[in-house]
Amino acid sequence: MISMAVHQNLLRLRGFCMTPTELLFVYPYMANGSVASCLRERPPLEPPLEWPTRKRIALGSARGLSYLHDHCDPKIIHRDVKVVNILLDEEFEEVVGDFGLAKLIDYKDTHVTTAVRGTIGHIALEYLSTGKSSEKTDVFGYGIMLLELITGQRAFDLARLANDDDVMLLDWVKGLLKEKRLDMLVDPELQNNYVEAKVEQLIQVALLCTQSSPMERPKMSEVVRMLEGDGLAERWDEWQKLEVVRQELELAPIQNSEWIVHSTENLQAIELSGPR
Repeated sequence: MISMAVHQNLLRLRGFCMTPTELLFVYPYMANGSVASCLRERPPLEPPLEWPTRKRIALGSARGLSYLHDHCDPKIIHRDVKVVNILLDEEFEEVVGDFGLAKLIDYKDTHVTTAVRGTIGHIALEYLSTGKSSEKTDVFGYGIMLLELITGQRAFDLARLANDDDVMLLDWVKGLLKEKRLDMLVDPELQNNYVEAKVEQLIQVALLCTQSSPMERPKMSEVVRMLEGDGLAERWDEWQKLEVVRQELELAPIQNSEWIVHSTENLQAIELSGPR
């Protein structure tokens, strides 16, 4: 089934070999390894991933995931989207790989219930709490992957505690955005060789993808359009308005209102429950 998922941004399964003692999958050789290795395990003499390359990786991986969700029958949910699983060939062309955790689901189903699989920092809250994965759990993982691309950091890193920072990359990013410290977010390996407005757009897409409610996250096909320059501004404005309302509700003091009815207000003493 996985070998039938054929797209330029997906790692193509060439074949497999079964023996009594082992099972081997055969894939094309990816000369430049994973995006994670290029971000964090780069030899000193090799140049870092440039911003245009990172932007292309973001778009290409989004197209690959959109294909899995919308053009495979049955659709495929990856369930472990992260920079480790985005691979680069000799031309630094990106493909989404590692379908070891992937699940095939029927179009009639909205989710698949299973034991939670994936990587800390990339797993959506609803998947952790219910064990139900959907294409929106992939969207969440993709949003975290975008933040990895932008910052060069790990999605979950205890080392950040040394600076009193959040161990979860998403929380760390949100904290810096509240302080308007965009310069602290971007991977220092880029040495300011990026356009700030383009970085902001990618951060906006990442935050839309990592909303706590899966219903509010965009589909991967919508993510592709936003990365191509279609609809991001409108979607971001809508999200900001909702955030303002949420923050106002959180900050609003609890007031004694006359319309709040207490269940025991008009009961006689004899009607109240006894000791418990």
